[in-house]
Amino acid sequence: MSTPANGALRVGELRPSQLLHTYGVGSVADLPNLSTMVLGLDHWELLQATQLTENRLLAAVRRRLGPQVTTLRTPPQMQESSDPFGEWTRVGVPVALFPRWLRCSREQCNQLSPASSGLFELEEHFFRPENTRYVHTCFGTGRRRPTAVPARFLIACPAGHMDDFPWQYFVHRGGTPAHDCTLSLVERGTTGEAANIFVQCSCPNVADRSMAEAMGKRGEQELPACRGHHPHLGAFDTCGENVRTIALGATNSWFASQLRVFSLPRADEPLTQAVREHWEFLAPLAGIPAEAARMLLPTQACWPVLEEYGVDKVWKAVTEEAATCSAVPGVNPEPDDEGFDLATPEWEAFTAPHRYELPDFTTEPEKVPATTARWLERVILVHRLREVSALTGFTRIDAPEWMPQDDDPTIKAAPLTKEPPTWVPCAELRGEGVFLAFREERLGEWEKRPEVVAREKVLKAAHVTWCLARGLGPQWPGIRYVLLHTFAHVLIRGFALECGYGASGIAERVYARSGKHPMAGILLYTAAPDSEGTLGGLVSLGGKDRLGPVIDQALEEARLCSSDPMCAEHDPRVHGRLHGAACHACLFAAETSCERGNHYLDRALLVETLAGDLGAFLS
Repeated sequence: MSTPANGALRVGELRPSQLLHTYGVGSVADLPNLSTMVLGLDHWELLQATQLTENRLLAAVRRRLGPQVTTLRTPPQMQESSDPFGEWTRVGVPVALFPRWLRCSREQCNQLSPASSGLFELEEHFFRPENTRYVHTCFGTGRRRPTAVPARFLIACPAGHMDDFPWQYFVHRGGTPAHDCTLSLVERGTTGEAANIFVQCSCPNVADRSMAEAMGKRGEQELPACRGHHPHLGAFDTCGENVRTIALGATNSWFASQLRVFSLPRADEPLTQAVREHWEFLAPLAGIPAEAARMLLPTQACWPVLEEYGVDKVWKAVTEEAATCSAVPGVNPEPDDEGFDLATPEWEAFTAPHRYELPDFTTEPEKVPATTARWLERVILVHRLREVSALTGFTRIDAPEWMPQDDDPTIKAAPLTKEPPTWVPCAELRGEGVFLAFREERLGEWEKRPEVVAREKVLKAAHVTWCLARGLGPQWPGIRYVLLHTFAHVLIRGFALECGYGASGIAERVYARSGKHPMAGILLYTAAPDSEGTLGGLVSLGGKDRLGPVIDQALEEARLCSSDPMCAEHDPRVHGRLHGAACHACLFAAETSCERGNHYLDRALLVETLAGDLGAFLS
């Protein structure tokens, strides 16, 4: 990364995928000696940002952010070299110091002041950028200047704004401080809790104030209203909401609002697939003389993908595709921004009767285990898949609620740019997975059972109450979704014990829909940013000799939870939750695994629990 404070100073490094999932635009990145905020896309240099082609994802992003979005790009990066002053050190994601208030780490000092006060100096380390730090002008042991650490607290509001904690306002209780007063932040005790941290001022008759008074509901009344600050943009909105004090590094300071899709096959042959994926670059060449077009082919942005086939084969594929498009309109259509559905094309690709052998989508049908044949219709081994995700915004305090439609208008995310963006950052991951499709007739019979109808009323009532309390209007995903989602979580735990990947490294995709074009299936997959993908440990569990015992063991463990009977008898209407019989001990998964934030789960719909048979799909 780089900071604009002093030209281009490299202060650390992050993986590209982290810039979408953990440390994206507007997030606070906690480095060894610095705390920085990733700046908005207006500050990013695009010279080294590779453009990715994924038309389905681009169409979905346009639905959410507007038709002005034209491209998807990876974060800018260059290959590292041994030269600490080389060009690669000036290529990266721009960040700025945040919070801007620093505290001297020397125990006898603890002075608290803004970085712009002149009391702190930036020590640059070109050879070890992670050692770059601010130091205080006082001297500690051995005449060594002590490190100035970031202030431990910030303020934020649910509208996505964030600001430095108002230290002067807080310690003076809204009064006017003296012109030359100094602040200190001291800790009394060893627990580190807010009640033991005090703000001191050199002004006479100003009492020390505990940070406990700034927390919770009381803190909302003690602090000034939000001034609508977006530090990543250097802009202010009209806000006025109550702010909340959060600790530096708190997990609720930044939640990504993303869209994700899988790269799906457009042809059965790899070269035709590649040509269709990059048709927007290749289509103009089909309208010019062949000799000139063949010379221009290696200059196209997509040529690194096509180079292995050679100019002759690529040009032949381009001419054939051009003839097909002119003869059969709609073979390679532009993304349709209206009524765009992300789930249906993926469902159709995974349930196709034939296998695919493409670089980014390789599938193989597998026999269904005998023990699951009465309710499981098909098993598909996905040896290769490519997932592309795009960051469209972020929220603070409250996570974006995952709704059935990825473009739900109730998701109010903070912007990535001052003006409507023309591009968004994205990342691609490659991996493997196992797809399981349920028998539709078996699910249809189960959905009509009286016990299931009664259980759905309970869960749906809790869902309505939860949404009304937050001013949301989301659709009920359906009892079918809750069942499939629960099964996915049960199987994630079972797979994690067998495949060698941690449970947090296994993600889910649930396909659940009733009606005219029903869907009932799950995909469990793992992916990595490496161009070669993953190692095959997960897909090997899809074999019929291994899958059956894993499912049987996982279902058996789901019948009993270490928190039973409290977990099994959990009433979501009473506790205001979006789940039934589910907790951290039995079903909850990591944030990287669950597509719904551990909502809409219920063991009672899958297997019989200590609470009895409440409509278990598998008795």
